[in-house]
Amino acid sequence: MAISGEQERGRERGRDGGGSVHFGDINGSSFSIGGSNNTNTVNTYGAGAVPGPGELLEAVLDLRAALVRVPRGADRTALDAELDAVAGDLEDTDAIRPGLAERLRAALTRWAPLVEPLNAATALGALLVSLGG
Repeated sequence: MAISGEQERGRERGRDGGGSVHFGDINGSSFSIGGSNNTNTVNTYGAGAVPGPGELLEAVLDLRAALVRVPRGADRTALDAELDAVAGDLEDTDAIRPGLAERLRAALTRWAPLVEPLNAATALGALLVSLGG
């Protein structure tokens, strides 16, 4: 898949730390995730219940499935491995282990240039915001 010059510059900014991602900017019942000239806003009107491990696991697996559209490379391989590890931590558990949401937030921030265009990343971000922090 060919990428534009702007996409390549955005990808490079993400690698060298020059790019920024705004994650979890909460205003009332809305939040935004974005960077590299992409911003997704999610309204969570009426949201109340904190997601459980099953819902978070489903969102992680959805993001893994969406990553097949991203060209293979070292960053994608590292993100795949991180998401696999998180999925393993979420399987067969009744509670989300302390620190897991922060670990996922860090992964989404670190690999933002890869996940920003994926709706599954926005959905996962919404769940993480509802977990607080």
